[in-house]
Amino acid sequence: MTGVREDNADAIKGSRFGQWHGVYIMSRDRITDFVRKMRRSWLAPPQNSMHPTLNIAVKAARRAGQIINRASLDVDKLRIDVKQQSDYVTEVDRAAEAAILDVLRDAYPTYGILAEESGLAGTSADSEFQWIIDPLDGTTNFIHGLPQYAISIGLAHKGVITQAVVYDPNRNEIFTASKGGGAFVNEKRIRVAKRVKLDEALIGTGFPYRMFDHIDAYLAIFRDVAQKTAGMRRPGAAALDLAWVACGRMDGFWELGLSPWDMAAGSLLITEAGGLVGDLSGESNYMKTGNIIGGNPKIFSQLLQLIAPHRTAALPA
Repeated sequence: MTGVREDNADAIKGSRFGQWHGVYIMSRDRITDFVRKMRRSWLAPPQNSMHPTLNIAVKAARRAGQIINRASLDVDKLRIDVKQQSDYVTEVDRAAEAAILDVLRDAYPTYGILAEESGLAGTSADSEFQWIIDPLDGTTNFIHGLPQYAISIGLAHKGVITQAVVYDPNRNEIFTASKGGGAFVNEKRIRVAKRVKLDEALIGTGFPYRMFDHIDAYLAIFRDVAQKTAGMRRPGAAALDLAWVACGRMDGFWELGLSPWDMAAGSLLITEAGGLVGDLSGESNYMKTGNIIGGNPKIFSQLLQLIAPHRTAALPA
């Protein structure tokens, strides 16, 4: 109530009018205290509203990150095995995966698992849920001391990715997403970049290093994309590349011959950040074909048009 002096407040509070409208005749001190409390509530950090399965995935990723960070201090002493040409696995990969599986199985013992090192597993083969895990994406970078690698954990429900975590232990950045809930890095909302012109776009990719069946098509695509963009980058960890597209550090990404654990979490990060992800025909079969294009909507469509002419019978979408 405006116009009421504080020295009249006691008299008014005792009246019927004061009982009905007392909120308008608070003293100046009470008003100041009220405003301070409201400001504190406005400025308080948002409460953690992560989906329970996402919380568990974050816990698992951080557990693996601790193992990887300790091992990174003395990589020369690691035992390294060669799975196939230019494809390495270390004791750190295995230890990180074991730590992840311990956390996930403890919380959700019936969920299926598809992991890079241990393969397809799970106590319930017909579970509707499946964790898709890469305990150390960028192993070659790791063993060379190049600080560009990440932990990737995705959760699929009936074949659709619904939860995603990509953790960069070097920068302590944890990218998370829940289907329909947006994408975040360290709990800060992220969006794909706003660039609309391909010649201004920074595009990520990966070079063939194990299988060279499509090397000619790859080089032709690389030539066209390199000539029509602002630049190409090949950091060497696809899961982290996709996360960087989601937060706008790169405008788009494409690669051939990836595995599901390379793409599962990163693809959801991009779509929840407002971008698009598809195979070489723009459809959603990239988890099966291993060929992926991602980016903000404008760059995605232009990359798709640029790459599409190089598809052949030998190189499906």
